[in-house]
Amino acid sequence: MATISFNNQDVNPVLKSKSSLKAFLASIFKEEGCEFKNVAYIFCSDAFLLTLNQKYLDHDTLTDIITFSLSETHLPIISEIYISVERVLDNAKDLNVSFENELHRVMIHGILHLCGHSDHTKELKAQMRALEDYYLAKISF
Repeated sequence: MATISFNNQDVNPVLKSKSSLKAFLASIFKEEGCEFKNVAYIFCSDAFLLTLNQKYLDHDTLTDIITFSLSETHLPIISEIYISVERVLDNAKDLNVSFENELHRVMIHGILHLCGHSDHTKELKAQMRALEDYYLAKISF
């Protein structure tokens, strides 16, 4: 059975309608045609995510999300998605959107990466943003 879990590293964000959110996130995998087995979201601080970014990606910058695929083969997907709650809060303020909206965007972003979408060029970033907007518009809980 496929599972999505929410875990806290050193922060504890309030997530509304957890079961509805999990079902919504699972529906993205289905619509994208990607089979998943286990996706663990880990909510953490800037400091924790920066350490991961430095250790595993050799990047010395703050980021809002790091997605690790743990699958031995492409499918089914097994993954850990680390999200800095501090970055999401700051980004929400900068973008003048709610924390919940920005958190959902980042959660969707991680799934899109797992399903093969990239954002390494300006054009791909625009496509990724359009997909994020598409899925955000589908949230109905």
